[in-house]
Amino acid sequence: IVVSSFNLYRRAIATRTLELLIEDGRIQPARIEEIYAKVTAEFEESVLHEGEELVFEMGINSIHPELLKLLGRLRYRASYGQNALAHTLEVAHLAGIMAAEMGGDAQLAKRAGLLHDIGKALTHEAEGSHVDLGADICRRYNEDPVVINAIYAHHGQQEIETVECAAVCAADALSAARPGARREVLESFLKRVTEIEEIAARQAGVRQAYAINAGREVRVIVNAELVTDDETVLVSREIAEQIEQNVSYPGDIKVTVIRESRAIEYAR
Repeated sequence: IVVSSFNLYRRAIATRTLELLIEDGRIQPARIEEIYAKVTAEFEESVLHEGEELVFEMGINSIHPELLKLLGRLRYRASYGQNALAHTLEVAHLAGIMAAEMGGDAQLAKRAGLLHDIGKALTHEAEGSHVDLGADICRRYNEDPVVINAIYAHHGQQEIETVECAAVCAADALSAARPGARREVLESFLKRVTEIEEIAARQAGVRQAYAINAGREVRVIVNAELVTDDETVLVSREIAEQIEQNVSYPGDIKVTVIRESRAIEYAR
């Protein structure tokens, strides 16, 4: 028996239902519905319990039960092979540490980190991006404006307004970009990085181009004698436009153009 579904939560329920039916041996319509209803209820209780344990361990209070359920459901959601719940916990811990170091509210940063991707638990059931879905449901349950800002800002849809939000955005980037966090076919990754570097290197006045940060950024070094400071802005814009037109990639790619002059003399 093969169970296939893009929704990992529903797939897990179906798998458990089949296991119980095979153990029981009575595979008939009425029994299937009975077992399915029982397993669904058990999963709903399980994800709520998991959400409650997470916020208790984090020392966070007063999160609505519906949000707790969605937190638990993130265990059954993945992005580029990275488990959404593991990513959420990493972001929450890192955001709390960074916010505390910068004089912000560590608990609020943890809360925003826990909820920044909450919309991913809804994308299989409702239309829209996980950002909009997450912001809408957090507004519905009266979450702090800092949480809403973090949901939008970590995808560049709003400006960062607080230290806590900045900590969440930085933590999100660290968790997603660290080596091994996300699975990708090596061949396609290498092809994309090569294409990005070649597009940058083709621009007039460019000496070297390096794709870094797992292909999320390209740093371009130009010849200071051929490219002026004003022209670096045009070069970066041209490279960004060429990448948009010719390369398929997730998220954003940052283009940084570097122009420097060095004067060297020796004291003898």
